[in-house]
Amino acid sequence: MKPGVRALGVAESYRESTSHFAGAVVRASRVVDGFVFDTCTVGGSDATATVCEMVERLGRADVRYLLIAGIAPAWFNVLDLRQLHDRTGLPTVSVTFEDSPGLGSAIREAFDDPETVQHRLSTYRAQPDRRPVTVDDGTVYVRSVGLADQEAADVVRAFTPEGGRPEPLRVARLAARGLVDAE
Repeated sequence: MKPGVRALGVAESYRESTSHFAGAVVRASRVVDGFVFDTCTVGGSDATATVCEMVERLGRADVRYLLIAGIAPAWFNVLDLRQLHDRTGLPTVSVTFEDSPGLGSAIREAFDDPETVQHRLSTYRAQPDRRPVTVDDGTVYVRSVGLADQEAADVVRAFTPEGGRPEPLRVARLAARGLVDAE
């Protein structure tokens, strides 16, 4: 991948009822090239709209990929990767860092309202399956829309210099944590 190719990584950090999202534009050469910030509701259903608004507000035609840390930030505020791809026009990749049996039972346990559970499960089940991708000395789990499986794996590897976390997501997570700590 050429060193000037840019990805927007989005990660979150939360405290109480507000989740702070940070977006970091990072070049494949590891140069940080911009930031964007927003909030969404912990336990809400506004994470997808929040990320779309962040991309729109950023207004960067040079960003080639959208990388998201996880699929259900802000206490099961489930992201719709297809909607993110459709609204932003960017190939979208969700990266998780632990193997798991999925979120179905956790979503059912977290909410009492059957409609809320059904809505979240429906959105969650509509997402592409996770695939393991070997990076550095570890494994991450990737879902993607707008990229073939191998291309998504190549993008994740190209933006992961060391440590098993793609650089746009690592920087975004640090920025989100900084926002929460500053409160």
